[in-house]
Amino acid sequence: MGRAMDDHSPALVADDLALSYGSVRALDGLSLTAERGAVTALLGANGAGKTTAISCATGLLKPDGGSVRVLGADPWRSSPEHRARVGVMIQDGGLASGASAMQLLRYGASLHAAPLDVDEVVEHLGIDAFGRTLVRRLSGGQRQRLALALAIIGRPDLVFLDEPTAGMDPSIRRRVRELIRGLARTGTAVVLTTHLMDDVVGLADAVRVISRGRVLASGSVQDVISTHRSADGGLVVQATATGVDPRVVPALEADLRAAAARHGAQLEITSGGAADLETVLLDLMDEESAEPEESLSGPSAGHTTAPSERESR
Repeated sequence: MGRAMDDHSPALVADDLALSYGSVRALDGLSLTAERGAVTALLGANGAGKTTAISCATGLLKPDGGSVRVLGADPWRSSPEHRARVGVMIQDGGLASGASAMQLLRYGASLHAAPLDVDEVVEHLGIDAFGRTLVRRLSGGQRQRLALALAIIGRPDLVFLDEPTAGMDPSIRRRVRELIRGLARTGTAVVLTTHLMDDVVGLADAVRVISRGRVLASGSVQDVISTHRSADGGLVVQATATGVDPRVVPALEADLRAAAARHGAQLEITSGGAADLETVLLDLMDEESAEPEESLSGPSAGHTTAPSERESR
């Protein structure tokens, strides 16, 4: 499979997507991009529209309005060759239960012209420990590892990963993160949906916060945090201290707070980590839910959870 490394256009471009299930509006002007060689995290509550957006991007659903381009093509009309360049990690279902894990993975690899080395993927994800086990007898974490392997085995140019580390112990979670980072380094566009903020902070180059079928915030993890905190109109001055000896951190923080106070500024020291991002997400969700709805006859009627989004990740 030839990867177009000289193509710098985004792997995924959704522009003003709209899609309704009857009176329920699942996508309401959603616009986002996912770049090649980067990990893009889609964040939001269940029912926000993430699964519907991905279903449009993979050609499973046709939007009512707007446009979506995947690797330069309309996924609804794409060829089998084009679809082979897109990997999808299936969550809780869709795996042939009568086959063993290794049988299914080797079959998946055989469908592609230049798959990854099956044995290397198996060893890296620890699938060899349950390779002969029938899929229906695998634990949740084992099924996740197999689903991830199947999604990436064909060297996709774009891959959608749904909760890729769910149910995994810390050592396997670390391996999965390494694998995802490695995919991005080789040029794959990774679109990640997860509720685990540690995964987002550890992996994501870009974040898209989705609610009620539209994007509320977009940028790097730190961009999203800083932009939210500066929404009151005050300027945020951001700096990063590197190479700090842990023993001097308390004294450094005291000096920084004193310097800020002399300029009438309030200093908030943060790592930009998972807890900070989760706080921002909760704030954004609260603000969105507090917005007054228009009358039921107005254009915003139907902002409720779409049936297929109830189990959205």
